[in-house]
Amino acid sequence: MNSRQKNLMKREINLIGQSVLISQLKQLALQVAETDITVLIIGETGSGKEVLARFIHTNSLRADKSFIPVNCGAIPAGILESELFGHEKGAFTGAVQSRKGYFESADRGTIFLDEIGEMPLETQVKFLRVIETGEFQRVGSSETIYSDARIIAATNKNMYQAVAEKNFREDLFYRLRSVELQIPPLRERGKDILLLAETFVHEFEHKHKIVFEGFSPDAAEMLMRYPWPGNVREIRNLIESLLVLEKGKYITQEILEKHLVQRNRYKSLVHDPSKSEKNELQIIYSSIIQLRQEISDIRQLLQHLVQTRPHIPLLLPDGSATHPPVNTSVNTVSEEGNKQNKAEALHSLEEIEKKSIADALEICLGNKRKTAKALGITERTLYRKIKAYGL
Repeated sequence: MNSRQKNLMKREINLIGQSVLISQLKQLALQVAETDITVLIIGETGSGKEVLARFIHTNSLRADKSFIPVNCGAIPAGILESELFGHEKGAFTGAVQSRKGYFESADRGTIFLDEIGEMPLETQVKFLRVIETGEFQRVGSSETIYSDARIIAATNKNMYQAVAEKNFREDLFYRLRSVELQIPPLRERGKDILLLAETFVHEFEHKHKIVFEGFSPDAAEMLMRYPWPGNVREIRNLIESLLVLEKGKYITQEILEKHLVQRNRYKSLVHDPSKSEKNELQIIYSSIIQLRQEISDIRQLLQHLVQTRPHIPLLLPDGSATHPPVNTSVNTVSEEGNKQNKAEALHSLEEIEKKSIADALEICLGNKRKTAKALGITERTLYRKIKAYGL
């Protein structure tokens, strides 16, 4: 690989973001890339752990060598050792020929071990030896093989807890985390959310030959407020769905809400005391999104009824019905009766808004900052409405 190709690769494998957290992470990653030190990457599912590992590799002296990603959680425990270290012909049933393992293939390059916390204890023993000496043996062989592979591991688990519960070797854990890099969740990255959305828009415009008309300001604000439990992977999937299913049209807050509701439709909204505050906030926000969509649908229905069928009785929040004055001789509603009907409809909508705010306050346990964020309004507006409705 020539220097031009190498520089091009460095530009392509990049950490998208300009937030303080990502800028600091980039600086640390570039410092680490200049060495061969073992790195442990910690981050939630979908936060970009492999992207960070590739960023380190492409900015290292090994950039022109192999980068071998291995998902330890996706390989059955019985064959993981063979996959990592290789095997000889006849070593076990089905081994019809000798085979190199990932460590041999990654010699002089980088091996990325994702979901390292899923590695079986018996494999951890041999893996520790590889970290310390670079030496290992294929399954079914007594010959020692040496691999000069740079090791980067990643996990979304609490490794301290795994060590305490004897599910992960303590000596291996501390050997792995010579340098520990934490990837911040997307919800903590501020305007990086919009930068990522723009990046994925360009990607899928080109891929699907779609011209995207953009996001409305309130839709962009909703992208910023959403907690993104699936992190970068989730926003990437959402952007592709929006462009394809909406055929590139202008995305309003109402359209975005519907897609977010659909994505969260099958998630449990039952309170679980064992969940962290972070997960509780995600559940709260999902509930509020659904509630806001229902209110929007009700508002549109009421407005349509008032405008097109003013002779229909309007149910008030207390269950009673009101009948606007009707001119039976010409079968039309008087202007005064129509105004009364609209006023009563407005009253009903205010009652719905009052109830939604009250419900949100209850779900958020009275925390006004979280309530305002979940409802998509400012704290100042929330305080004003609380005072107006006597909540």
